[in-house]
Amino acid sequence: MEKSFQEEEFARVITFTPPLYKQRYQFVKDLVEKYKPKKVADLGCADCRLLWMLKFCSCIEVLAGLDVSASVMKEKMHTLSPLPFDYLQPSERSLTVTLHHGSVAQKDPCMLGFDLVTCIELIEHLEESELKKFPEVVFGFMAPSIVVISTPNSEFNPLLPGVVLHRHPDHKFEWNQAQFQSWALEAARCYDYSVEFTGVGHPPTGMENVGFCTQIGVFVRKYPQTSRSVQYEKPTEAVYKTVFKAVYPSLKDEKYLRNAVVSEVIFIAQNIKHHLMSKHEEYDDDPERKSEFQPSVDYFSDYLGKLVVDKTMEPSVNGNEVYIPLATIFSFPKVNQLCGTFEKLCKLIAGKVTLSSDGSAVVFNTEHENE
Repeated sequence: MEKSFQEEEFARVITFTPPLYKQRYQFVKDLVEKYKPKKVADLGCADCRLLWMLKFCSCIEVLAGLDVSASVMKEKMHTLSPLPFDYLQPSERSLTVTLHHGSVAQKDPCMLGFDLVTCIELIEHLEESELKKFPEVVFGFMAPSIVVISTPNSEFNPLLPGVVLHRHPDHKFEWNQAQFQSWALEAARCYDYSVEFTGVGHPPTGMENVGFCTQIGVFVRKYPQTSRSVQYEKPTEAVYKTVFKAVYPSLKDEKYLRNAVVSEVIFIAQNIKHHLMSKHEEYDDDPERKSEFQPSVDYFSDYLGKLVVDKTMEPSVNGNEVYIPLATIFSFPKVNQLCGTFEKLCKLIAGKVTLSSDGSAVVFNTEHENE
């Protein structure tokens, strides 16, 4: 009688901060930061919120989502598209995001080769026939290094207001801790995985035996996958339909790298030019003109002063023309990092920047600048 009264009191006050779905997504994000997977697939991706969070993880180069509801994915898939900022400042990594319409009970070669597969609040939506095929598809066929599966813990349900049988009308079942762990251990045994159990959504103090509100199994493959293990039943045709694909701009693409290098070279050269011109005008009677570019060239003045330069690296003014040696520009850290070699710098800016006749310096003509 006393226990029933306690459960009734907990049902009135129990809340999760942050919300439970955010705790589940954060759990996956923490796992990504720990293991640094390059290719991640989210099965049952629904509204793509987890994929959206994961696209900001710098280690990930391939993201894929799968769901049986194309309409739900299409409603939110725009959130996975590159933004204008992504084109203005391309990342050093490549990133491709793809969404597929299909069932986790089917095998498709597009889901091979992933490092991490997440199944967040998915299995409880599967029909019995689909659940029976699920381990063979995920652990046997896809065989990623890590699989994360979360599902409701039915032992927690009496503490949740309004829950009579299941937490969602589409749930086909909800397992208690023993049921989930029994299923997970059997799947792990059959396909050579180890599994650890944890969860999110702590129970109230004094009811720790109830377990987490969301129970989670983290499966890690014991042995490296061999080519033989994925070829014996590899489908020859795709069964999923691709509904979305986005390829993010990347500095690994020479087109975006060239744009970034040219912009940086022009920026540095312009600032060095302003530095030189301000020195030439140091006896000018107009104090405003004398200081016109001063704030923007302080860094370049300091950096140029610290460079160990020979005559070939000294910027110079010859009449109306300003010469900034490419060797000097290449010595700036960002240009050096972008290009790697001086030869690549020359290749990337060829035809994009005005150079001296021997190709050794960027040239500006100042004749009409002040008109």
